Amino acid sequence: MAAVDDASILGSRILIVDDEPANLELLETVLQGEGFSQLLCTTHSERVPALVEAFRPDLVLLDLWMPAPSGFDLLAALADAPPPDRLMPVIVLTADATRAVRHRALGLGARDFLTKPLDALEVILRCWNQLETVHLAARLRRLEAGLEPCPART
Repeated sequence: MAAVDDASILGSRILIVDDEPANLELLETVLQGEGFSQLLCTTHSERVPALVEAFRPDLVLLDLWMPAPSGFDLLAALADAPPPDRLMPVIVLTADATRAVRHRALGLGARDFLTKPLDALEVILRCWNQLETVHLAARLRRLEAGLEPCPART
């Protein structure tokens, strides 16, 4: 039995933030083509804190270089106010793959990077990997709380 079933992964909520509508359209098309159905896209970075609270994404895809607030500002804000009792990884979207940018984003809490121009298969695989971790962490919390029976050992 798989640790996390495909339907759970595909039912994940993904928030996509990029100031370029073409990038949002590409990511939405790629993820919908894979079967993800709960996608929320925005070009308005200032709306991200409210969207995170209302939509409760399992994963955020976040462009770094946007008008204020930038992706760096949002990473810092998300790190200061993490969602209670759940994991919400952020995958950074950037054409700037310099060492300084990678270090800064990772230091602010990014969990992974997607480099522009985006590769469709890489987008899917990186999202899938992060979402599997999110679902495993949620399952562990349910097990620890006694809300889910512990699997029998063989």
